Amino acid sequence: MKRATKLKIAAIMLPLLLLASCSSPKLGYFQDVTSGEVQQLGAPRVVRIQSGDKLSILVHSKNPELAYLFNLPVVGHYQSSTSGRGLTTSTVAHYTVDEAGNIDFPVLGKLHVSGLSRSEVAALVKSKLLMGDLIKDPIVTVDFLDMYFEVMGEVNKPGRFIIDHDKVTLLDALSQAGDMTIFGKREVLVMRNESGKQVAYRVDLRDHKALYASPAFYLQQNDLVYVEPNEKRARESTAMSNDLLRPSMWLSLASFATTLCVLIFKK
Repeated sequence: MKRATKLKIAAIMLPLLLLASCSSPKLGYFQDVTSGEVQQLGAPRVVRIQSGDKLSILVHSKNPELAYLFNLPVVGHYQSSTSGRGLTTSTVAHYTVDEAGNIDFPVLGKLHVSGLSRSEVAALVKSKLLMGDLIKDPIVTVDFLDMYFEVMGEVNKPGRFIIDHDKVTLLDALSQAGDMTIFGKREVLVMRNESGKQVAYRVDLRDHKALYASPAFYLQQNDLVYVEPNEKRARESTAMSNDLLRPSMWLSLASFATTLCVLIFKK
């Protein structure tokens, strides 16, 4: 074989070897899902009230004066201006769940709400009002106040996000954070405070069965979702960040050099 021909072969082999040395990370979610597959989901895990949570509880009735006795007062917020002080906003005062898991409700006294959902708190207040024959037609609404989760790491919009409904999933959290960047690992870390202990859950978004079965699929208040950087991002953060420094790249180049020498100098 002529030397020119051998050099042409070597020129073709070089980019092929370089491409082979570059492994593409698996970026997609649900990589194990097949068309038409049905996955049985567990019971939804709603957000449960904990000590320190803030709640808005309003009682409504056909008799507004009677319902007024069971609602906290409206609080006005003032600010100074060139024209004098004026009322800028008004909000209903909220309940803060104490360390024992209780709130102090008007007329009814202490109510234990820790571990309950919003609908269960509403049902508890309504039942107490009816049992005491205090209101014959109560309508009770409960809302979360200042309840949130956080998303950090390799996402497009990291930050703190408000929980405004009963069921928030890990996928909801990533969606609100603008989804992962291409540099994020598809195995997500969720940090959760459980009974005074910090518990870590790792969730592989490529495995939909493991995702749906994870205790961290449904988020709770104060959860921290962390998307770790992949190897490429980690290398870029170092002072000597260069793909040519990877062992696999040097092995490929060494293999190519050996092959090239054999082709050129072989008699």
